[in-house]
Amino acid sequence: MGADLSILELVAQASLIVKLVMLTLLGASMMSWTFIFQKWKELKEARVEAQVFEDQFWSGSDLVTIYKTVEAKGNGCTGMERIFQAGFKEFARLRGQPGIDGRSVVEGSQRAMRVAMNREIDYLEGKLSFLATVGSTSPYVGLFGTVWGIMNSFRSLGAMNQATLASVAPGIAEALVATAIGLFAAIPAVIAYNRYANDAERLGSRYDIFVEEFSTILQRQAHV
Repeated sequence: MGADLSILELVAQASLIVKLVMLTLLGASMMSWTFIFQKWKELKEARVEAQVFEDQFWSGSDLVTIYKTVEAKGNGCTGMERIFQAGFKEFARLRGQPGIDGRSVVEGSQRAMRVAMNREIDYLEGKLSFLATVGSTSPYVGLFGTVWGIMNSFRSLGAMNQATLASVAPGIAEALVATAIGLFAAIPAVIAYNRYANDAERLGSRYDIFVEEFSTILQRQAHV
């Protein structure tokens, strides 16, 4: 009896539909864990890089010097560096054109920084929708497998002259495994989504504050 009710034995004895449900949930769980580790690394690096750049920015260095340093990195620029780069580049371009007042120069720089900031936020929020989908749908997919398995068990009972616990238990147990796998896939995805969505929102707010502070500096520069 113990061998018959082991997890592997239950999965092996499950019907084809239930097996497909289990495989789908296991695949979703594996992808979720991959995205969880990737997103943890991306958000951690974004926080560290933002702090490093802000320390450099507020250290009193000349804006032109900072811009040249960022430009020299090429594709190796970090999130906040790309926002700064977009704003200062547009500021320099508009300021060199005749007939444009300082207010228009600053507004153009702000628009460029907003576009760059939205790109960075989209990057930070990437793959979070998948985690949300897995977290919200996996329990129901697992429940579908459970219902299907229990239906098969009751159909089998109809062909028996005498139903016993020993004949009913394996079919119901293998059906419940689908629900367990669904929860196994959903719980980490929900926890990770809530944590990372909050981290991405906080970084987005940090970027937004930087845009406003940098715009104030550019406004003073535009009237020099």
